[in-house]
Amino acid sequence: MKENGCSRKQGAASPCAACKLLRRRCAQDCVFAPYFPADEPQKFANVHKVFGASNVNKMLQDLPEHQRGDAVSSMVYEANARVRDPVYGCVGAISSLQQQIDVLQTQLALAQAEVVHLRVRQTQSISNHGLSPASPSNSGSPSSRFIGSQSRPIFDMDMMMDHSSLGLGESMWSC
Repeated sequence: MKENGCSRKQGAASPCAACKLLRRRCAQDCVFAPYFPADEPQKFANVHKVFGASNVNKMLQDLPEHQRGDAVSSMVYEANARVRDPVYGCVGAISSLQQQIDVLQTQLALAQAEVVHLRVRQTQSISNHGLSPASPSNSGSPSSRFIGSQSRPIFDMDMMMDHSSLGLGESMWSC
């Protein structure tokens, strides 16, 4: 077994956080000692509050030793989330992160649409300003008069969108 978090001297033993909270003697083969050191008492206190010491003991003993560290990390994370949010726990944190992802994806889509809009306008501006009045292609044909007289883009991409409901502040569309 790997060295535990208890500082053990000859005959005297400083109990791990679990044994200290449970007010019991910390045995040399204590299953809690490697994962709940004496200098982190709140770690075990939250796990004990949510899962119970007996259940944690059973879970750790049922797992191979190489998986216990990950199991303790998961239990500590869930217990801390449960203490912060007794109703939803980890699910509340996951839901909050999912909502943030949704808002950011919406912002990304708006930014990408704005890039497309600006590229189209830039392309049209270059094509409109690239023709000079004396150009042979501007010979008075109906199509050349249409191109030369057009002041708005061919595709009007101005979007009306309620940005306040997205929490985005002011509109990204400036044209």
